[in-house]
Amino acid sequence: SLFSSTEVLMAKPEVRGVRFLFLVGGFAESPMLQRAVQRALGRSCRIIIPHDVGLTILKGAVLFGLDPTVVRVRRSPLTYGVGVLNRFVEGRHPRDKLLIKDGREWCTDILDRFVSVDQSVALGEVVRRSYTPARVGQRKIIINIYCSATDDVTYISDPGVRKCGAITLDLPEPLPPTGAVGGAGAAASERREIRATMQFGDTEIKVTAVDVISNRSVKASIDFLSN
Repeated sequence: SLFSSTEVLMAKPEVRGVRFLFLVGGFAESPMLQRAVQRALGRSCRIIIPHDVGLTILKGAVLFGLDPTVVRVRRSPLTYGVGVLNRFVEGRHPRDKLLIKDGREWCTDILDRFVSVDQSVALGEVVRRSYTPARVGQRKIIINIYCSATDDVTYISDPGVRKCGAITLDLPEPLPPTGAVGGAGAAASERREIRATMQFGDTEIKVTAVDVISNRSVKASIDFLSN
């Protein structure tokens, strides 16, 4: 199972040109494992076993702690996104996802991806999205964050999708512009914009939501490595 998974990984286009494979960790001290890896993968790349192979991961962790920039790009271990409502499209969306708000038909439970599993993300990379509250005059918005081990997901209710965080943003009544007459506030709320971002740090994802009108914001962090 270990070697079949590794062979599948090595066959992916992103790593097809890899010429060197490092064997690290305590289990890598086993001569039997070393011979098996050499037989299974030695034809396609050179297998390198460092000195003190059992301490290699520890040494790497210490170096990373001293200078996190030594890791400049990671591959996302999971697909991350948020749950959103989109306009319901007959024939495309299942009827059990239909939600009617203020006379409008919405499809609920849609997963809006920010990053996909195995996608390369650079240290500090930011992904941005803009949303509009579903109701005019809405005074609070909850952004639920979800993750999945696969990218073959459409809805947050799909198998393997789980909630890994949430942020709540209060939306105060917008102030009418200077010299405006009644109704200006309601007009502004119809075009209210919520900007959501995910920033990928060394070991965490920083999630931020900003109400453009009030400039009010909320933040949350998600463990990028062990979620």
